[in-house]
Amino acid sequence: MNRPDFVSVQGLKQFFPVQRGLFVNRTVGYVRAVDGVSFGIPRGETLGLVGESGCGKSTTARSMLRLHEPTAGVVRIGDTDVTSLDARKLRQFRSQMQMIFQDSYSSLNPRHTVEYIVSEPLLIRGESPGRRMRDRVQDLLALVGMNPDHIKRYAHEFSGGQRQRIGIARALILNPALIVCDEPISALDVAIQAQVVNLLSRLQEELGLTYLFIAHDLSMVRHISHRIAVMYLGKIMEIATYDELFKTPLHPYTQSLMSAVPIPDPATEKSRARIILKGDLPSPVNPPAGCVFSSRCPFATDICRHREPEPREMSDGHSVACHNIDDPVVGPRITKSREEIVNSLKDARHHGPDRQFR
Repeated sequence: MNRPDFVSVQGLKQFFPVQRGLFVNRTVGYVRAVDGVSFGIPRGETLGLVGESGCGKSTTARSMLRLHEPTAGVVRIGDTDVTSLDARKLRQFRSQMQMIFQDSYSSLNPRHTVEYIVSEPLLIRGESPGRRMRDRVQDLLALVGMNPDHIKRYAHEFSGGQRQRIGIARALILNPALIVCDEPISALDVAIQAQVVNLLSRLQEELGLTYLFIAHDLSMVRHISHRIAVMYLGKIMEIATYDELFKTPLHPYTQSLMSAVPIPDPATEKSRARIILKGDLPSPVNPPAGCVFSSRCPFATDICRHREPEPREMSDGHSVACHNIDDPVVGPRITKSREEIVNSLKDARHHGPDRQFR
């Protein structure tokens, strides 16, 4: 039985104007960074949002939280329509939605101590500094695996993994219901990535948090996500549960991402099935007509180049935006490709780290 969505995003769009002119700037086009994105996240679960760099993942997250004012669409968190809040109500509601940023070096102010960095959201909310606030900061540092006695140290005195833990503590200080994790592990080495993912999973179980976890690496996002959404050029290509996506990747773009997941066995890696996309990511100022993936898809047909595919529910909780999934000619080729890639990934699952907390 499907659980109701705690976070609901419907038709989210974020267009940025392209302006030119020597004396008077005039709008000559728009960067369609996010173009009609829709998804939902049940309370206490994680949606992994994956795709290559430049596809609009981070812009989707910032538009959800209204760090960018969305061009169109509706975002609901619980019973609140975030997109309709005025400035005062939005400021009050921000405690319910927090963000962990990608770059732990630039997101922490080097002039402030850890105590001030973590407690700053409370100070902004109007609480008075004192022993009670200091105890709260120390408790959070202990919760994320840091030494509580280090509250007087500065950000430059910590490693990248420790900085990210400080960022997580800062995000937790207001007891939010939703945390957006914007590629929080991409700048860390592999061993530290696993520690941070395990920490986030433990905090989710202990505190009942809901995550939107953004990443470009399917091999890591699968360890924390209940469901995964695959994004390309501002649009969602496929959404499915973790197990369904890795057993039955339907969209050719999803298959290409999965074929790039490294396998820790040189012999298997050398002979595995691969889908290597040709060309560069198209410009979001002038995306391809029809399906935005048609210019790079090895299975594209005429209908792909002229008509945009609508998301279709192929099974319970598994939707895909592709014209050719059940096409009598192209469909079997996509199925064969899928089977080859899934079979080649069995060794990756065997050699890879066990999924924890699931």
